[in-house]
Amino acid sequence: MSGALNNASVRLRLVEQRDAARICEIYAPFCRETAVSFEAIPPNEDAMKERIQSVTETYPWLVAEGSAGSVLGYAYATRHRERAAYRWSVDFAVYLAPAANRKGLGSLLYSALIRVCKDLGYHRAYAGITLPNDASVGLHEKLGFRPVGVYRRVGFKLGRWHDVGWWALDLVSDSCEPGEPRPVSSIDCSRWISSFPDAI
Repeated sequence: MSGALNNASVRLRLVEQRDAARICEIYAPFCRETAVSFEAIPPNEDAMKERIQSVTETYPWLVAEGSAGSVLGYAYATRHRERAAYRWSVDFAVYLAPAANRKGLGSLLYSALIRVCKDLGYHRAYAGITLPNDASVGLHEKLGFRPVGVYRRVGFKLGRWHDVGWWALDLVSDSCEPGEPRPVSSIDCSRWISSFPDAI
């Protein structure tokens, strides 16, 4: 693939357990070779299946599937913090296979994820980015995330300390008494996912 993705080259869908092996392949280099993820040992397929099960009980996890049927990347939302008052906030993450970089796939996944999270009743999304990472900062700011602060020297990996910047996106307007966020199983995500490839 080169340049932007076209409307026949990718489709978005909810993650399935069968995707775990391919997700491990995409994610492992970020653990072993970079500080993008602060995990040092990549999860194996069984651990990834457990992670998928745990996340998708409540939150959306999307994959982008190429025309040949292979997963090119994925994005998901997770709990921002444990305490009850945080439950209207989510953390976002996106990971792409090397061949899918700089083709608009990250924006595609995040745009769909944002729509799904709005529909579920979340008010704010956050993303932590190990700095420097101009590509990730550019992606988040393109989609409306704004910087809110930096944790200086918060993680040690690959022989040095790393800063993590935090970005935030308002998903819906605030209200004094927000409705309870709903689990992803409570809505039909396909209406937010299937429309995106045609708009590339």
